[in-house]
Amino acid sequence: MISPATSGSPASLHDTGGLGGHPRGLTTLFFTEMWERFSYYGMRALLVLFMTTEVAKGGLGFTDKTSAAVYGTYTMSVYLLSILGGFIADNFIGSRRAVLWGGVIIASGHYAMAVPSTATFFLGLGLVAIGTGLLKPNISTMVGSLYSAEDERRDAGFSIFYMGINLGALAASIVCGYLAQAESFRNFLGGLGLSPYGSWHWAFGAAGIGMTFGLFTYLRRASTLAHVGQAPALTAAGRPWGKLGLVLLGSLALIGIMVLSDSRPWIVLALFAAQIAAVLAFAFRPSEESRRIAAILVLFIAAQIFWAIFEQAGSSISLFAERLTDNHLFGYAFPSAWWQSINSAWVIALAAPFAWLWIKLGAKQPSSPAKFAFGLLFVGLSFVWMIPAAKLTAEGKVGPIWLLGLFFFQTVGEMLLSPVGLSTMTKLAPARLLGLVMGIWFLAAALGNKLAGVLAGEFNSSDPAALADFFLQQALIVGGATVALFALVPWVKRLMGGVR
Repeated sequence: MISPATSGSPASLHDTGGLGGHPRGLTTLFFTEMWERFSYYGMRALLVLFMTTEVAKGGLGFTDKTSAAVYGTYTMSVYLLSILGGFIADNFIGSRRAVLWGGVIIASGHYAMAVPSTATFFLGLGLVAIGTGLLKPNISTMVGSLYSAEDERRDAGFSIFYMGINLGALAASIVCGYLAQAESFRNFLGGLGLSPYGSWHWAFGAAGIGMTFGLFTYLRRASTLAHVGQAPALTAAGRPWGKLGLVLLGSLALIGIMVLSDSRPWIVLALFAAQIAAVLAFAFRPSEESRRIAAILVLFIAAQIFWAIFEQAGSSISLFAERLTDNHLFGYAFPSAWWQSINSAWVIALAAPFAWLWIKLGAKQPSSPAKFAFGLLFVGLSFVWMIPAAKLTAEGKVGPIWLLGLFFFQTVGEMLLSPVGLSTMTKLAPARLLGLVMGIWFLAAALGNKLAGVLAGEFNSSDPAALADFFLQQALIVGGATVALFALVPWVKRLMGGVR
């Protein structure tokens, strides 16, 4: 499982040569992660659009339902394989080499997708998922390792690091969206005697170039990370190959089960029923440790529901932007993939106001379960907001205000739930189960992403009434979950045993 960040060396207290007076290694990881996120979000913004585009125009010609299912399985795999990636780093190769090899595999995946064939498309998706599973959990671990436990710069360092994530995501959809969809670039390709509809693969290649830039930065500045992320020492017991096999088999088995849920919806219901049963089983045991695990599982369920709506940005919302939104600004058309940058833009815009709000509230700020409930509230409101937009599509394409509002509500929800999630998990987890609980947090994101793909499969852009029902039904489900979680907040706080 993914182990907590270790403390930095005493020398890290005196390293102020990086961004904003932080350790030099933070600058290395900032730009590495910025370019990795550029590659990830650049490709993700195009994924469903490419699959649903007819073959004659360079796409794969998949149905909306099939495309959403593939999208959900891919994004689920990215998070689920992070558990395996963390285990490999903790027990075999260390975080530093895990990030390097993860980046190499990611770049290879994007370059595979730049080759126009269905086989290389799916090969590329698999490689990107595997590579991200190695890189994603371990680069964050390395950020924490740059600081000692006494270093007051630690929280600010993570804030700088996350800003790199959002800068990469913001630029990704703009660059890759332009290459894939802009008529000017397609005309440029045609002028060179190339197929204009091969533009999709140029965009996938650009994502690979982004990851290559990240690797170049990582290797060129490797000396700034020499003191962190080392491979674990070999013990007398040797490497835990047996446990690695079990983690691998467990990950693949869960991916297989969730793929089956595409045709067997009862599997999703059974998983939620099992989770509720687990909450009750732990909640009424006498030990404080068991009650805290019950609290973790309540938040686990809430997080899945949140991501099931939020992560439709790249599927149902991407299709809404492409087919039903007037994508013009000051009279000029822009690629629909550019909408995928709006979440990152809102994160950057709202970061300072949220920081001010939490400082202002101090000890009066909501508890962790209450923040989760407010997060669900806002992500639910984002789909309520889209109901009139869906009805207006009967008269033609709608204006940009609807998607701007949707991403605003979802970003507010994200800032209430996402930052506090992992922090709360680590506070509640027994020390001997910390790695497992951090894996559970990634599992919530994985299952939520898959559920997003399942739900997005019901998107119907040709029937305004059915589309309004699509948003209404999901808003009602999230609304019910929100009411339930608000009602359970006092009980969950008691389960947490004093942890905020």
